Amino acid sequence: MIYLELFLSFLQIGLFSFGGGYAALPLIQGQVVTEHGWLTMKEFTDLITISQMTPGPIAVNSATFVGIKIAGIPGALAATLGCILPSCIIVTVLAGLYLKYRNMGMLQGILNSLRPAVVAMIAAAGISILITAFWGNDGAIILSKTNWIMVLIFAGCIVLLQKLRMNPIWVMVLAGAANVAVSVIRG
Repeated sequence: MIYLELFLSFLQIGLFSFGGGYAALPLIQGQVVTEHGWLTMKEFTDLITISQMTPGPIAVNSATFVGIKIAGIPGALAATLGCILPSCIIVTVLAGLYLKYRNMGMLQGILNSLRPAVVAMIAAAGISILITAFWGNDGAIILSKTNWIMVLIFAGCIVLLQKLRMNPIWVMVLAGAANVAVSVIRG
């Protein structure tokens, strides 16, 4: 019975969490903390931290974590399946519709008009991350609070990517190593 509860709870989360991982957090909290009491609020905040540190979407990582905590590996499978099933179905249906109607002028017009919005959303997220890295979580851009090490690492990454055409994965590894080295040197 617990497997069905996990599946149905995360099916609801997967079905109604439009907007990505952070948009799913209130739904996850409502299911696992408020409705079922599977986690305390402290455990839920730990869950968010763990979900952000591990690769993959927050909702899927949360489903796996809660499933394992409540019912072991079968619980993790049930919760994760419930979480990803709506997306799999919706994407399959949309892919089929796209393949059928991709040459339709109106569809191409809609897709062309969405491209600038997608670019703007990605740019806004990037700028937000940049501001957090350079000036901290409060979002205030104050020159005296600038983290110059992060600015130098960022500038180095731009040079490696644009001028030297280095593989982005290696650039991320080097940036992480540089930050760790600076942290060790600072003590």
